[in-house]
Amino acid sequence: MRIPRNLNVWKMGMVNYLDALKLQEKLVSDRKLGKIPDTILSLQHPHTYTLGKRRTDHNLLVPEADLRTMGAELHYTQRGEDITYHGPHQAILYPIISLKDKGLGARKYVESLESIMIELASLYGVSALAGMNKCETGVWVGDRKIGAIRVRISSGITSHGMAFNIDPDLNYFKHIVPCGIADKEVTSLKRETDMVLPAEEVI
Repeated sequence: MRIPRNLNVWKMGMVNYLDALKLQEKLVSDRKLGKIPDTILSLQHPHTYTLGKRRTDHNLLVPEADLRTMGAELHYTQRGEDITYHGPHQAILYPIISLKDKGLGARKYVESLESIMIELASLYGVSALAGMNKCETGVWVGDRKIGAIRVRISSGITSHGMAFNIDPDLNYFKHIVPCGIADKEVTSLKRETDMVLPAEEVI
């Protein structure tokens, strides 16, 4: 994937979710003011569940106290969509970019994130496709979801982004209805290919 010269890429490793959220908010403010160029955060999170603006509490299948016992955090956010999981061995990208400068609308931006994950999957011999309707957001291998997209756009500046499953512990997805879509499996690059790859090497 070619990186434009006027794009900052921060490879951050493992970052607490709230710390990453605060950083995104600061970068969004700076990008609106023209203080920084477009920026992408590349990172992973400890075990974390996040609920977006379209949340429905019944999609969290266990009591919040049980999450703490498992060492997982739960956070409410201003991004779109419902509940999702972030954890080790996911490749997570948070683009802080100006859609106006790129000449992109919201739909085209989401499609560009889908294309990135489809291309990533293809590099490892996995055939993935974007969801077929608005209820199946993200990227899928058959009926198994391998990548999620959750974005926020404020005054034309993006935050949050995409999470591509390299080799996360898929058991953590059993505690939620991922993205509010019932009766669908979640998969990973490791499950589809039996390859062992550190998430930071994939992106």
